[in-house]
Amino acid sequence: MGIKSTIHSVITGTGSYIPENVISGNAFLNASFYENGVKLDKDINEIISKFSEITEINERRYIDVNLVSSNIAAIAAQRAIDSAKIDKESLDHIIFCHNFGDVKAGSNRMDILPSLAAKVKQTLQIKNPDCVAYDIIFGCPGWVQGAIQANYLIQSGDAGRVMVIGAETLSRIIDPHDRDSMIFSDGAAAVIFEAQNSEEALGIIAHKTQTYAVDYGSLLVMGKSNNPDECNGNAYLKMNGRKLYEFAVTTVPQVVKTAIDKAGISITDIKTVFIHQANGKMDNAIMKRLFKLYGQDTVPENLVPMTISWLGNSSVATIPTLLDLVMKNKVKGYQVRKGEYAVFTSVGAGMHINAFVYRF
Repeated sequence: MGIKSTIHSVITGTGSYIPENVISGNAFLNASFYENGVKLDKDINEIISKFSEITEINERRYIDVNLVSSNIAAIAAQRAIDSAKIDKESLDHIIFCHNFGDVKAGSNRMDILPSLAAKVKQTLQIKNPDCVAYDIIFGCPGWVQGAIQANYLIQSGDAGRVMVIGAETLSRIIDPHDRDSMIFSDGAAAVIFEAQNSEEALGIIAHKTQTYAVDYGSLLVMGKSNNPDECNGNAYLKMNGRKLYEFAVTTVPQVVKTAIDKAGISITDIKTVFIHQANGKMDNAIMKRLFKLYGQDTVPENLVPMTISWLGNSSVATIPTLLDLVMKNKVKGYQVRKGEYAVFTSVGAGMHINAFVYRF
């Protein structure tokens, strides 16, 4: 055991960008979905209705054609800086969590040079060369991992302020012939972590990350269109939904439990769970399994705020967007109070799972 640090990573500002383009289920009424190379002959209304029932997604958001991921990230970042009331030049690090870089409308090509973090720094006109900007590509758990990295930097004493951004434009890399395309969405959010000295545990107090690459790495990959007649060379986001569901429900609860146990607190101390907005029913199943690990049969009400029904799955942006909305009292029935504990957790391509316990 090392010396217990009195330096803690505390959230001082949040900001998000929610695209204005609302995409309802009706947007897919003219879609041609394929499975195993064969066009589905089911009624399209039935497909859309069943999808909504399974995932709890009714709407999703897409960005305007003139925008890319780094654009919306810069907007969210400026809002976080304004929220924290800090001088942007005082940031020591900008960590940008994404998976596909900047993808222009009408294209399927990814642009990650220079790093999106550097692009945001340029857009915000942060001139301080000691503000180090870099990206993390870690699947949907990217933002949570970025926060864990920020915590390492702050606790080392090398950083006083770190901004962690999560932004993605999944609408640009989804296969229009894949039912799973209806899950994905666009969005961006940024959170500023600052060093705070305190004998009392604050901010990020424990965390846990795992990677299951050998047996489960193929559950979420890039691949060809479901339509066998499409031969344009594009690669699209592909997932094995059924097996991914089983993997997440089995493994995520244990990772969360490990983080809670490391924090030395009880499951009943957790007042809010910020979980990746991947699939409503999957998230509910994960929470039920978590509480069963502690011998409890029911999940407390008003524990898990959800935005998936109207924002869809924007990958790395889901958790920081959810946090920003809750912090600004924009999710009915949810707010955070000083001294309360929360859990942040995600699962995604890699396959990666992570979680951290936070005290407000």
